[in-house]
Amino acid sequence: MKTLPDNPNLDHLRQQAKDLLAGLRDSDPSAALADAQASLAEQYGFAGWTELKAEVDRQQGRADVADPALARDIAARYDLGQVTGSMRSVARADEIGRRWSLETDRGRWAVRTTDTWIPIVDVETEVALQEAAVGAGVLLPAPVRSGSGAIVESIGDHSWRVNRWLRSGPPLSAPVSATLTRELGRILATVHGLALPVDRISPWHTMRFAARGWAEMAETAGAKGAPWAAALADAVSTLEDLDSVAGPAAPGLSDAPPVLCHNSLGPNNARRAADGRLAVVGWEHAGGQPPSWELGDALTHWTINPNGGVNTAGARALLDGYRAVAGTLPPLGMGMFAGAVTSLANYVAGQLDHALTARDEEIRRYQDRSVRHLLAHLPTRAALERLLDEAVSLSAG
Repeated sequence: MKTLPDNPNLDHLRQQAKDLLAGLRDSDPSAALADAQASLAEQYGFAGWTELKAEVDRQQGRADVADPALARDIAARYDLGQVTGSMRSVARADEIGRRWSLETDRGRWAVRTTDTWIPIVDVETEVALQEAAVGAGVLLPAPVRSGSGAIVESIGDHSWRVNRWLRSGPPLSAPVSATLTRELGRILATVHGLALPVDRISPWHTMRFAARGWAEMAETAGAKGAPWAAALADAVSTLEDLDSVAGPAAPGLSDAPPVLCHNSLGPNNARRAADGRLAVVGWEHAGGQPPSWELGDALTHWTINPNGGVNTAGARALLDGYRAVAGTLPPLGMGMFAGAVTSLANYVAGQLDHALTARDEEIRRYQDRSVRHLLAHLPTRAALERLLDEAVSLSAG
């Protein structure tokens, strides 16, 4: 489920709806702005556009303000210049930490804590990937080193890192228009073409972290009276079907060596920059995947509609953009989705656990809403098979 920022902007939501409308019209030329607004509201976990707008009004001005002394310490440690305004929170804490905005006489900076960050590769390897990607023409908010040359610094009670602020629009939402998925395909091929070595495939994409099966999780949710227990019980067969894509009997492509890649390049980690280009954020989860796996992951997240349908125009554009840069597509087969379904399973299991163990009432309500939305919008094996058909058809053409 998408999450509103701490100080949501209605104009940004309107832009997201317009971007989403372009993607919807790839599959249904009759789609109207109201359809996109309704879909976007649902992706944020609300019943409709009116309810979403009401939540935006409710959250106006609710961003947290950091201690001015902390803001000055961060600016001094990273040599950002003199602080000219309050350091304000951008969004609620995620799996890495919390994001903040800091303005100085040298510009605006994206600052974030990294207290809960579990990197897949060391930070210098991750930054080397970003630097190589920039050199190859990929647009991203450049990481900033401290005066000592470090990327991560301990300041106050937290670990911090800083990136240059990149002026851009809001995160994208699936289905994304063919124009943008083609550019995304070119970016993926560019990063894969760097062929930076890595010693393993990301464990998030190869290992199931939950010891229990879906049916057992559904029984536990029911016993605890979770409001989404029935939805989980209904989704068990879909989740088990997806598991078979990455199971031992599934045709695999893991013999292909992994390359260092973004590793989490869904629409939420992409923005349209001020010049219209696609900017990529969220490099903190960089890790290894075979190129075909990350391509399969991108197809899953960028071209499957929230209702489970496939935006075939967007899928073909993504594949075409990749092939235009790489010259060819990587090996194709159902195994290319193994990483996508494994990471999805880990995410779903994590969200279920968070919802069942949340103690704070507001956090629990958010988690319950997130789980219900997640279970209602799972991709299906049939959708993945259709994506594979499009890839094979394009490769043969």
